Amino acid sequence: MQRSALGRTKLEVPIVGLGAGFVGIPTANRAAQEYDGKPGGMQDALGVATVHQAIEAGSTLIDTAPLYGATRSETIIGKALAERPDLAAKATVTTKVGQLAGGQGTIHDYSYDAVMAHVEASQERLGQETFDVLYIHDHMDIPMEDVMGQDRALGALRKLQDQGTLKYVGTAANDPETNAAYIETGEFDAAVVPEAWSLLNQLAAEHILTAAENHNVGLVVATPVERGLLATGPTPGTDYLARNFSQRCLDHVSKIQNLCEDHGIPMVAAALQWCTRHPQVATTVPGARTPEEARANAEAGATHIPESFWTDLEPMIQHFEIGVDR
Repeated sequence: MQRSALGRTKLEVPIVGLGAGFVGIPTANRAAQEYDGKPGGMQDALGVATVHQAIEAGSTLIDTAPLYGATRSETIIGKALAERPDLAAKATVTTKVGQLAGGQGTIHDYSYDAVMAHVEASQERLGQETFDVLYIHDHMDIPMEDVMGQDRALGALRKLQDQGTLKYVGTAANDPETNAAYIETGEFDAAVVPEAWSLLNQLAAEHILTAAENHNVGLVVATPVERGLLATGPTPGTDYLARNFSQRCLDHVSKIQNLCEDHGIPMVAAALQWCTRHPQVATTVPGARTPEEARANAEAGATHIPESFWTDLEPMIQHFEIGVDR
């Protein structure tokens, strides 16, 4: 597995990690249907096996959040690491603060006390006393002063840094413009960037990449394979969570798939490695559900891709409007 420096941090990470938002969910359609903090779809044994496979294959960076599976993702990861201390010693687990799944929907709370409580609960679920990175999660439509104040989320994370519980702070917003605004402050060492950087989506080029370069913020790209489309190619009957792919887009993906086949390169390898060709992008965290997906993603990060392929691919990289409200 290739590795890269995470911006201005002193962390070195694999270019393909494990996004744990869907870990242990057996089918893609079930993952799409039971997302948004619902715990029912995650199966513990399958999730634990997926975490083990990811680390064994070289995807030693694991990204999670209390929201995922209504804390079930963190619990599964904690169980997996407790069962295999040898793998736990190799793993870097990052999680998030400020957002939880509640009985009446998602709860957002970026107060100092709430963030401290979130971290304490994550420590217990994950079996970790310290964290390399904690991200402020999905702070869209929240006034920045309600997140960045000394008595708010950022102040709590700074206190945890002072205590030695935390090394670096990050932003992780599902909205590219929100991420860009927080990166531009210079306060954050790393950022999880979904919905903004893939072979089909170049929104990050508008503001995020420049802001990250200005402050040497390490970028962690989420949704790099567009809910699986850039791993398998168009598959009839698949529910692509929060995506509305036009027929023109699907036809274009088929052309990329044909190019990959001509070069003998898995499309998932091209999709993941293309993201990290930008010097500010340290890693990707595709959302593996099963051990098979985790291994395929890790192998994609270790695949050798010659420059001749990138030259042929370059004219095919296009931006599509693919997001939908869900």
